[in-house]
Amino acid sequence: MILDAHGHLGPWPDFLIPDPSAVGLVASMDRLGIDAIGISHLLAVGPCAEEGNRLAFAAAERHPGRFGVWQVYNPHQRNRLTRDGVWGVKIHPDVHECRLDDARYDPVWELGLPVLAHGQTDSPWSDPARFATVAGRHPGVPLLLGHAGLWPHGFARAAELVSGHPNVYLEICGSRMTGRWIARLAALLGADRVVYGSDACFLDLRVGFGRVALAPLDPAGRALIQGGNLARLLKGRLP
Repeated sequence: MILDAHGHLGPWPDFLIPDPSAVGLVASMDRLGIDAIGISHLLAVGPCAEEGNRLAFAAAERHPGRFGVWQVYNPHQRNRLTRDGVWGVKIHPDVHECRLDDARYDPVWELGLPVLAHGQTDSPWSDPARFATVAGRHPGVPLLLGHAGLWPHGFARAAELVSGHPNVYLEICGSRMTGRWIARLAALLGADRVVYGSDACFLDLRVGFGRVALAPLDPAGRALIQGGNLARLLKGRLP
């Protein structure tokens, strides 16, 4: 099973997204052999978490088994969260301008579900060091460090910072990621702590999938990264 941990639907004002639709994303998944992708709606990441989450749930209902929902939590809007019918929670400290380790995110950790969070090296909001802080406070919460820190100069540091926190996983989507870096991160942290994501439809699904499909990994490591690790984290939340 190939599982993409990091996907989106909808438009975003700062970037051209040629096809932000669920239908287009499923068509790309079918061409590549991707079984399911975790989505958050970009409307939820941006101005309206409640309505964006509603749109994500509706897309998942129209395409059963293909989309897992990362419900977005906005600490300023304090929108409702659920344990049912979701993969977990998505947060974006940089868009929210709220530090990952800020108490305003406590409702997310208290839920106990897997969390996918934007991670960005040198950001005041989401530097990987903050992931280590949160992981120490909430060791039972699976935490995906989005983009593995985003910038190549921080990839190895991100792996080092979270190495002692087994509940943190590096999610490897991003336009600066390469197949060689995916293999290096697997060697530094262990292939069982690296999770494939593409950032589609924000980024091209073909490119994101190609990086991990062609990375210099052994078959067992590739299988873990492409879906085995995420399937283990979701603990029966897959169809």
